[in-house]
Amino acid sequence: MHFKLFLLFIAILSLAFNESKAQGQFYGTGSWNIITINLPGNATHRWGGYFEAQDRNYGIASKFYYYEVKTGVSYNFDNNSFALLGTGRYTTYGFDAVDDGPQITETRLWEQLTTNHYISRLKLEHRYRVEQRWLNTGYRNRFRYRLTATLPLNKSKLEKGALFAAAFGEVFFNNKQPNFERNRFSPSIGYKFSKPFALQAGVINQRNYQTNTSDDKNYLIITATYNIQRQ
Repeated sequence: MHFKLFLLFIAILSLAFNESKAQGQFYGTGSWNIITINLPGNATHRWGGYFEAQDRNYGIASKFYYYEVKTGVSYNFDNNSFALLGTGRYTTYGFDAVDDGPQITETRLWEQLTTNHYISRLKLEHRYRVEQRWLNTGYRNRFRYRLTATLPLNKSKLEKGALFAAAFGEVFFNNKQPNFERNRFSPSIGYKFSKPFALQAGVINQRNYQTNTSDDKNYLIITATYNIQRQ
């Protein structure tokens, strides 16, 4: 049963990634780097939190153009569902004109609900987010949904020494044209070095939509996650 689920998972990843490759790239392959520190909540310790920092580059570790820093406070309803209130600072530069200063600056507040469920050892995470965005170009709202699938490959669950496959798809909507603003898809492979620390590497395709056109870009993505352990 586990082997059949794994084959189905890989087939879905392959089809979706081939589709994203067929749509082409915008300015070549870039790179994302993400560091996330979580204080996970649960049914006993309901309050938690997190901190995250990202940088993005138009080239592979070159042509820096974007960074974000964000934090949040969470509350667990049970072991598989929690709400989060977050805020962050987001800054975009011209990748060939960084010295000219930021082109776009943004302060963001968001409300989020995350729920998990399992099919055998395949974990499915649903994330729903509503954002309030204060940009230097004006105020905007946005609505997001992300589905993440995570499958341990050599162990029955995500524990120390587990190699795992993961993928997520995310869609972005807003209340101004174009209402469907963006979508992302990302498959990756990860390794759980210890109970608190995991590292993932993969690719992400991001497509942005404007009123009469769209563009997409592929990135290499590396994510380091540290979960603070509670007694």
